[in-house]
This record gives sequence, C-alpha cells and structure tokens, in this order.
Amino acid sequence: MTSRVVGGGPETQSAPGTVERRPRTAVFDVGGTGLKAAVLDAAGEMVSERVRVLTSYPCPPERLVAELVGLYRRLEGAERVSVGFPGMVRGGVVLSAPKFDTEAGPGTPVSPALEVAWREFPLAEALEAELRLPVRVANDADVQGAAVVGGTGFELVLTLGTGFGTAAFYEGMLLPHMELAHHAFRKGQTYEEQLGDLARRAVGEERWVTRVRKALASLRALTFFSHCYIGGGNARRLPADLGADVTIVANMAGLLGGIALWDGRTRPP
Repeated sequence: MTSRVVGGGPETQSAPGTVERRPRTAVFDVGGTGLKAAVLDAAGEMVSERVRVLTSYPCPPERLVAELVGLYRRLEGAERVSVGFPGMVRGGVVLSAPKFDTEAGPGTPVSPALEVAWREFPLAEALEAELRLPVRVANDADVQGAAVVGGTGFELVLTLGTGFGTAAFYEGMLLPHMELAHHAFRKGQTYEEQLGDLARRAVGEERWVTRVRKALASLRALTFFSHCYIGGGNARRLPADLGADVTIVANMAGLLGGIALWDGRTRPP
C-alpha cells in the first residue's frame, strides 16, 4: 500500500522544472527510543533531510521540548509544525506519557515526579512559544493512521515499536483517541506489556508474532474493523499472511501523517 497524504496548498516554482507546494510542515515523530523529524511540502514530498536523535532519559517535558527545537534548527523552513506523541493527547495537551514518565526509559520504574510533570503538560503551546510557529500535537498512532487510512468503514491502526499504539477512523474521520494499549489483553497483562519491544526481545520473534495474531483476533471481535493497518518499527518483522483485512505500512507514515493533522477530517477532535 502506498501512504497517502490529505491536503494540499498553493504551488510555487522553486527551481527550473520543479514545483513546490506550500505550506511546508515540520513533522516530528516522537518515540521511546528515537526522535525523528523532516520538513514536507503539501504534497508529502520531503524538502529536507530526515534527521534523528536517540531519546534521552530521564526526559522531563522541558528536555523533550529542547530536543525537538534542536532538531528543528537543523531543518528550518516550515510554516507549521505537527508532532506525533506516544501518549494520550487532547487539544495539544499531554494527559499521559507512559514512556517519558520513567526513570530511565521503557521498562524502568515510573518516576512520581516525572509523572506529575507530564500530566496536563501543554506540549503544543510550549513548542509554539519556542518555534514561533503554529503547532498541532496528536497521539503518534493517530498521526500514522492519518497517512494511510482509505476512508471507508471503520479502520483500525496499530503501531508496533517501543510500545503498542492504536488509532481509530470512521469514514476517514479520526475518532477520539483511546489508550487501548493499556487495556487487559491476556494472562493478566495489557497489549503494551505483551506486544511492546521489551516483550518481543524477552519471548523471541516466533512467540511475539503469535501474540500479534491473537491480538488481531481479539481486536476483530472487539471492533469489527473493516481494515487494520500495522506500522511502527517492528511491523517489518511480521509475516504477510495476517489476513486480507490487514496491511503492513511503511514506518515513514509516522511523518507523512503530520500533514493530515491540518485537514478538517483528520485533525484531532
């Protein structure tokens, strides 16, 4: 499947024989192990290099903001900013940060001080103040889904990376985010605990793939999805025979979906 981007903009001639479509969007894909960024034009074409740094811990909000600003300074040239964040986000405000509230990264104890610091942190507002650009922030699975959904029926998006993420769309509309990752899945553990990267490393590839199949069966029964898209860094480890209603998507969708956050149908409710 080819990732698509919703939205467009005015065209400007940037060089002989090339067309540049504005506005340009600086897109950040925030992950538990790495922070990625690029500048895209309105057609989803990359107009900058793709930059990445490792996520550093402990990571209070101010540190993450500084890291993202530092990444942007290596890019520049955008009129707006989109951020995919791995947690519950509403109205640009972080309500939960299940990786960034830990002492030393995923799998380490939660820091009570960081948990408080991240709760209701206005990430969009903080970035706007530093970058002097309009900013939209959404859950990272929501952003990835915005790049790949087909716009028909109930579509479920799963991300398999450091953790496990979900997003839901109906007839192309982004639905309010729910943290299904932290819902009970099997053997007294959540989807996150059973399918995150720490679990994959602990049980091995074969058993982890079996768990993914069981998760898909569970989510089919729960949501009756019309189609499911699976992305994230570990999606490439999955076999192709997950069902006709399942598509593996490129990890690049985590950046491409940032443009769609500015579209009326896919912007966060």
